[in-house]
Amino acid sequence: MTYRLIGDSCTDLDDNLKNDDNIVIVPLTLEIGDYSVKDDEKFNQKDFIKRMAESKIGAKSACPSPEAFKEAMECDTDMAFVVTLSEHLSGSYQSAEIGKKLYEEEHDHKDILVLSSKSASAGQYRLMLELDKLCRQGLGFEEISKKITKLRDEMKTYFVIETLDTLRKNGRLSAVTAFIASALNIKPIMGAVDGVIIKKDQQRGMQKALAKMVEIAVKEAGDNLSEKTVCITHINNLERGEYVADLFRKAGKFKDIKIVNGAGVATLYAGDGGIVIAVG
Repeated sequence: MTYRLIGDSCTDLDDNLKNDDNIVIVPLTLEIGDYSVKDDEKFNQKDFIKRMAESKIGAKSACPSPEAFKEAMECDTDMAFVVTLSEHLSGSYQSAEIGKKLYEEEHDHKDILVLSSKSASAGQYRLMLELDKLCRQGLGFEEISKKITKLRDEMKTYFVIETLDTLRKNGRLSAVTAFIASALNIKPIMGAVDGVIIKKDQQRGMQKALAKMVEIAVKEAGDNLSEKTVCITHINNLERGEYVADLFRKAGKFKDIKIVNGAGVATLYAGDGGIVIAVG
């Protein structure tokens, strides 16, 4: 069966997936004050990081329009799978669902699954890797939908960010809390439950925080590590991504460990040096 895989631009991809003609990314728009840029293949990560650091205004994102998702679905394939940011983090999922309805009003039947990742970044990458594998195996729509939904529900996501400055500028964290955390070099270790961000732990210093994040992830992954893949998104810091990968290699025998640099949305929210991981 022929297929198309669609992700919003928080779906971080490796080079193989970026060059796959079956995969289409629908970009969000990133904004810092009056400046805006599409999170597409032309996105300049280093320039955007510099702009965020220099701005007193918090960066924000705008989800793609339903029409943009509808356009991505307009292809001569038997089925399509759409992976989006958690609906608790963005309007991207709702936009994709409306896009699907618009498509179905104008076209003959096509099997389309719109799937909230209940995650972001590395979590969306993990789901896209699995969808690519399942589609290449020639499985049918219903079986793929069942398998990818099961993976989504079992997958775990965690992240550690270098600075709380972005959250402070966006008003999601008080200036006093951000100042104290910065002064004490406190790095919160965050996770997600059903797509909602929660705090798992905190450590003083980035190295300790990353080590604790891996410890938590391995513990919560259970006994069947050999069946699970670790996806790591780093933000402009491959050395740190490799460090986290080495921690996972020492902690257990996972099926695979993948590392990618984050695209624009991940850069906006995780910030320079941030690390996002997904295990599933």
